[in-house]
Amino acid sequence: MSRESSGHGSPSRGRRAAGGLALAVVLLAGCSGPDTSSGDDIADQGYQSGDGSFTSWARDDRTGPVELAGTAFDGTAIDVADWRGDVVVLNTWYAACPPCRAEAPDLVAVATDYADQGVHVLGINGVDDAGAAEAFQRTFDVPYPSIADSEKRAVAALQGVVPVQATPTTVVLDRDGKVAARIVGLAEGSTLRALVEDALAETASGTAVPGPAPTSTADGA
Repeated sequence: MSRESSGHGSPSRGRRAAGGLALAVVLLAGCSGPDTSSGDDIADQGYQSGDGSFTSWARDDRTGPVELAGTAFDGTAIDVADWRGDVVVLNTWYAACPPCRAEAPDLVAVATDYADQGVHVLGINGVDDAGAAEAFQRTFDVPYPSIADSEKRAVAALQGVVPVQATPTTVVLDRDGKVAARIVGLAEGSTLRALVEDALAETASGTAVPGPAPTSTADGA
């Protein structure tokens, strides 16, 4: 089973902020254009962006594992297979995309706040050259790497597992490297945190990590 939100619901332990959603409606117009469903076209600047809705999948319904590798803008080789056993957040972006800029502080906060719990955040950028990408990273003090995906191999690998027809798109991988959740469009901070915490609450075998029972704030999602 999957759980979907069109922007009005919230995942467990997280509530979508109305102000953030309104901001998304305004900003997403900057990345709108003809829709694509091809991994070959997804890094172009003229594709359809999303509305910030999310989908999460029950353990038995998840696809993957995602096999994705590439080279970061600083020359570092990245392979998400090296992070099996940890939760991974993948985010497609480019520097001139307004919602990408709007969500950057929340992604940075998630990367920083959950680093000690083994959460890895990885950007995928198939549009910018190193100069533009690294300027963006300096502006927002981004602590995590981004793959320079000019040949679109990384996003095609992701596209082969879960549809990615918008930028930004954020995908949360569970400890087995499978797709636990996806946000299409601007990732609102509390929603992303709730999805990450849901994934952290699982072991690699799918057994919940012992701890206090979560308090649900979902309102119909």
